[in-house]
Amino acid sequence: MAVPLRVVRTVKALRATIAGFRSRKSSIALVPTMGALHDGHISLVRLARRLARRTVVSIFVNPAQFAPYEDFGRYPRTWKVDIAALAAEKTDLVFAPEVAELYPEGFATRIAPEGPALAGLEDKFRPHFFGGVATIVAKLLIAALPDIAIFGEKDYQQLLVIRRLVRDLALPIKIVGGRTVREKDGLALSSRNVYLTPDERKAAPILHRTLQESAAALVGRGSLAEIMAHGKMAIERAGFKIDYFEARHAETLVPIASPKEGPIRLLVAAKLGTTRLIDNLGVPLKRS
Repeated sequence: MAVPLRVVRTVKALRATIAGFRSRKSSIALVPTMGALHDGHISLVRLARRLARRTVVSIFVNPAQFAPYEDFGRYPRTWKVDIAALAAEKTDLVFAPEVAELYPEGFATRIAPEGPALAGLEDKFRPHFFGGVATIVAKLLIAALPDIAIFGEKDYQQLLVIRRLVRDLALPIKIVGGRTVREKDGLALSSRNVYLTPDERKAAPILHRTLQESAAALVGRGSLAEIMAHGKMAIERAGFKIDYFEARHAETLVPIASPKEGPIRLLVAAKLGTTRLIDNLGVPLKRS
């Protein structure tokens, strides 16, 4: 008989359950999510199970990372489907607090990250975002104190922000990046993909193809400026409105002027109709 998936709603219950895991010498991996789980999230859960004895998944739609013009209430909530998927993956614990549990009345402390959080990428278009992310991730990490926490590489700037957060706050937690999961045509999995029209869905994979072609050209040591200009035109011809298409240092997100300044990460964000998509790709530059 299958054991029911355990769900806790309070920090006190989360800590008590994890203390029980620790008493049996179990390592802990935490996978923070906002629910509406897809195969990309499930890949992170599977990675967590490989890296630790116990897997904890949080489901919390964080209001602090939504701007006033972004509809917090419209974010998809698929609780029953999410729980069924996590149960199928033999997840050990789900932490699903109410907003008041993590942001009680009078809550007055927030984190204002700098460094990779001010790289002029996502922060340029969503200036509120990383403050909200850093605050909730810090709260989750401090509440659970896992050995490992896993975040997807699709949100690459976010991954670097969280790594800096953990280092700066001296939290004894290893941050692991999970590889981006893609459709067969290369489109990165995202809860936003469902908003694409059929024609937009056909055009959407151009983002990944352009990243691949640009990365290949950079491996050949072509002109960075010319390669990026060519890629930008290809994306725009497919009907996208580009927010950014950038080559950055993969560890700091500082702008670079030459392929020799690597390691390099290519990052893109663009709107197709009303749907905003993001993607990124590392450039495996040859060593001279």
